[in-house]
Amino acid sequence: MHQGCDGSFGGGAGVVDKLRAMGFSGMALPAEVELICEGCGQKFTARTMESKCDHCGMVYGVTPCHANDPRSIQAAGVGY
Repeated sequence: MHQGCDGSFGGGAGVVDKLRAMGFSGMALPAEVELICEGCGQKFTARTMESKCDHCGMVYGVTPCHANDPRSIQAAGVGY
């Protein structure tokens, strides 16, 4: 069932799973976001709804409903 913008996906892995299931992983973010990776502490740029740290491979995701809020981007795991 589609949960819309109010849905909870159980953390970063759940967000990334939902993005992949809905075909939104490669959708561009409204604006690129500079993040400090939770895995390695290096700075990288998130450009799509599903992004990956260039340094360690930590995968991040954010739903289209929350893509305008960089605080909503969640880590799913290294190589997820």
